[in-house]
Amino acid sequence: MEYPFEKIEKKWQKIWNDKKIFNAKNDTDKKNYYVLSMFPYPSGALHMGHVSNYSIADAITRYKLMQGFNVMQPMGYDSFGMPAENFAIQHNSHPRITTDKNIKIMRKQFDMMGFGIDWEREVSTCHSDYYKWGQWFFKKMYEKGLAYKKTSFQNWCDDCQTVLANEQVEDGKCWRCSNEVRQKELEQWFFKITDYAEELLDFSRVIDWPERVKT
Repeated sequence: MEYPFEKIEKKWQKIWNDKKIFNAKNDTDKKNYYVLSMFPYPSGALHMGHVSNYSIADAITRYKLMQGFNVMQPMGYDSFGMPAENFAIQHNSHPRITTDKNIKIMRKQFDMMGFGIDWEREVSTCHSDYYKWGQWFFKKMYEKGLAYKKTSFQNWCDDCQTVLANEQVEDGKCWRCSNEVRQKELEQWFFKITDYAEELLDFSRVIDWPERVKT
């Protein structure tokens, strides 16, 4: 006898969606619990790395729900970045078109996998209702004199035409295209972290981060 997995999956996915089982409540006596995974880059379909990552978060979400918590597991898409841009270039299309298309594909795949996501709290970093708050925050930092410009040497990939973080340089080469990375003097924005270093340290003592992260 064959196991009709598609029929059973669709049945329960419909029940979960219709009853909004995984939607966090704003007004509740239950203790809140927040589960946040790193947002995926909408640069194609999901792969097994995504399945592994979000399965862990989903297991925690369901476990906490069974313990009686009001659990929020949102989903978003890290749309402003090299992966989304490179995907658009490879397909000779505008990033807006390919990004929106890939988000629809990913959303469908997430649904098929039955993850307990609160879809009423779905965001995309390329949408104005999201990035306007990043702009607002930067403006406040600038007004307080905490954001400033200066020139400095940066890791630069001539092939990708972008600055790279130290973690993106592997044996002197770009992690994405393997092109040689060189130092290029550029004007960049900086945050004057020294002005609020103590506040950052105080905050790090409050939250339960591992010592390797704190130090």
